[in-house]
Amino acid sequence: MRVIPLSVTLLAAALTLTACNDGSGATNGKGDSACAIGGVSVQIGSASVAPGAGDTGEVPVSITNQSAPCTLDDFPGVELVTGGSKVAVPVAQDAKAQKLKLAKGDFASFTISYVRGAAGDGTSLAAKTVEISLPGAKDTESFPWSYGPVAGKGGSDNTPNASVGAFQQSGD
Repeated sequence: MRVIPLSVTLLAAALTLTACNDGSGATNGKGDSACAIGGVSVQIGSASVAPGAGDTGEVPVSITNQSAPCTLDDFPGVELVTGGSKVAVPVAQDAKAQKLKLAKGDFASFTISYVRGAAGDGTSLAAKTVEISLPGAKDTESFPWSYGPVAGKGGSDNTPNASVGAFQQSGD
C-alpha cells in the first residue's frame, strides 16, 4: 500500500474546496449573490416630510426580493440629483452595516434622513430626483424628490445635510 503524505492530502482538499467558490460569493451554485435592481422591487414609502426650513424629515425606502435569494451587504447608495449634478448622501454617522440575506418575497428597508433647506438659498440643494443603488450592484433606480430643498452643510463639496441609514430586515 502506498502512503500519501498528509500535506499533499490537505493541499488537495483545500484546492477542491476552493474550486467550489466562483469568487462571486456563490458556492456550489447555491449561494446568494448581491441583490440588484431588476431582481428586487424598490419603493419609496410615505415620508415624514420636513414642513419648513431647518426641520428634519425621513424618507423610508423598501426593497422586496422578486427573484432568487440575494444578499445586501453594506450600505445603499443614495444620490440627490439637481438639474445636472449628483451629490452623494453620506452614511449616517453611527450606522452599522449588517449583512442581510433575502429569499424570494423577503424585504428590507432603510431610511434617508434630511434637513429641509430654504428655497433659493445658495447652500440648499434643489433636488429633483433621488437615485438609489444597492451594494455590489451597478444599476440605479430614480424616484422623484418631492420633499423640498435639502439643506447643505456648507463647504466646498456641497455635502447635503442628509444621511442614509443601514438596511433593516422587515417583516416576519
